[in-house]
Amino acid sequence: MKKRDFLHTLSFGALAAAPGFRKISELTKHFHGSSATEIATDEEFWQEVRAGYRLKPDYINLENGYYCIQPTETLENFIQHVREINYQGSWYMRKDRFRNKQMVANRLADLIGADHGEVVITRNTTESLDLVIGGFPWQAGDEAIYADQDYFSMREMFRLQEKSKGVVLKKVSVPNHPKDDQEIVDLYADAITAKTKLIMVCHIVNITGQILPIRKICDMAHARGVQVMIDGAHAVGHFDFSIKDLDCDYYGSSLHKWLSVPLGAGLLYVRKDRIAGLTPLLGSFCCEDDEIRRLNHLGTHPSHTDLAIINALEYHDRLGIERKEARLRHLQRYWSDQVRELSHVVVNTPLEAHRSCGIANVGIKEMKPTDLAMKLLEEHRIWTVGIDGHGVHGCRISPNIYTLKWELDVLVGALKSMG
Repeated sequence: MKKRDFLHTLSFGALAAAPGFRKISELTKHFHGSSATEIATDEEFWQEVRAGYRLKPDYINLENGYYCIQPTETLENFIQHVREINYQGSWYMRKDRFRNKQMVANRLADLIGADHGEVVITRNTTESLDLVIGGFPWQAGDEAIYADQDYFSMREMFRLQEKSKGVVLKKVSVPNHPKDDQEIVDLYADAITAKTKLIMVCHIVNITGQILPIRKICDMAHARGVQVMIDGAHAVGHFDFSIKDLDCDYYGSSLHKWLSVPLGAGLLYVRKDRIAGLTPLLGSFCCEDDEIRRLNHLGTHPSHTDLAIINALEYHDRLGIERKEARLRHLQRYWSDQVRELSHVVVNTPLEAHRSCGIANVGIKEMKPTDLAMKLLEEHRIWTVGIDGHGVHGCRISPNIYTLKWELDVLVGALKSMG
């Protein structure tokens, strides 16, 4: 079987077995001509999108920030990939696996605006960024900067470098409501010294949904000879951006979040001229020092997940990032704007539209976030997560494209009732 024929079978063969629903390509064709802003408020359109998901009826899922479930279209293709690779066995693993994996990595590079050869598939953001932190050419006394709001796994990886290699760690704290971009840029700039080698910055802060001014931070750091690594766990598939516009050195993301890929898929971007400077975590039978593939060799792995990335990209492309971003932004502002002025409510996400998208964080004064999360679940059937620390005290609210506004009306009513 030719590779292109095999990929064609895996990409499209499972759709006939999927439960009846209006495929996303048919839906978007029907609404052709409407702007992303117009579609963002069209509940009929998003009701049709919702029909392409199998959703648990026991609760309103506003905790998509951990893992975005797959649309049925992607899920059925994923299941078909599992069956087909099991059917072909080592034939596929030896003859087609590596070529297909590279093809998928190139598609991901296209998605984020990187060059081919600068992106590899990993298992998640943690793995991606830990490969950079652990493989960076540290010398004793070198300094690294990260924020208190950064994800705990990467903060812990930095601490391991502190212990084993003598790296000096500096921590800043990102304000929930910055007065402007310069305040954020200065926060990192003021921590830089002549010994600073690497800064880690969130593209979008996972606990609040705040989008940081990445390009301005990168420009500032590069002017001072400092490299920048971006935690983009929640950015890919969430809102539109280009790696070239960001001009960062390293970027990691989890594809099982807003791109709705099956669990166990992430990406790592390394700027071409930075690849040779990193030491791989594990040995590999390939490659040249400047080939990024040498950084993510993990032995035999679930290749069917790699193939499902293609299906998730197909769905993503047909829906369109402009429509998706506009809808997620609309949903967040729909509920958060209704509660920001309530005296007993604290919204831990900036008011300015460009500083957030689909994720926001809300708290009730004098109520523990865990108690708020429990109250929302037990009394209102709303599933979310409490965040209590790092300057944030509230519940992260992360709807998805299948979320309808009536579900957010339940959230607003619940928050208002707690005053």
